[in-house]
Amino acid sequence: MKTLVIHPNDPTTDFLKPVYEHVPNRTVITGGVTREELGVLIDSHDRIMMMGHGSPAGLLAVGQFPGAGLFIVDHRLMSVLEKKKNSIFIWCNADHFVEYYELDGFYSGMFVSEVHEAAMMGLTEISQVLIDQSNDWFSLAAGRHINEPSPESICEKVKREYGLLATTNPVAEYNHNRLFFRLNHDLKSIA
Repeated sequence: MKTLVIHPNDPTTDFLKPVYEHVPNRTVITGGVTREELGVLIDSHDRIMMMGHGSPAGLLAVGQFPGAGLFIVDHRLMSVLEKKKNSIFIWCNADHFVEYYELDGFYSGMFVSEVHEAAMMGLTEISQVLIDQSNDWFSLAAGRHINEPSPESICEKVKREYGLLATTNPVAEYNHNRLFFRLNHDLKSIA
């Protein structure tokens, strides 16, 4: 299986690199390609992993993709993304994107990965230590289970492992409650 990883170069999301570190036969794109070139790459790969900063409208380009504008992954790539059944969508509010376009895969809702995001979400007294701990645990757990055969098994195992931290870390608890999967257009969450 060939995996395409789309992870725009941004030091604030470097903590996500362990998610795909042990994915075999992967191509990692951090920038430098046009949306049209990215569409061809998506079409030629079996699984697509997208991560970084984003919104309900898509994955932000963060200035790394020529001519892309604000987003590198958005509605303009639906014709190729809708063919993929085991995709990974890890960015803030990816749930809105995945559910609106009825895509299949493992995905996050709002994902707090910075202190200011915690404050915006009403999490109080959150230190950088708690943020770093949550980021690291999530990425390592996801990296250990990302090669599972289905979005359901990825979600189940990541939530089980990351959930251990969620009992003592309010950031992890917040994020843990916002991890989902869709398979064959069924919306599901592992409690």
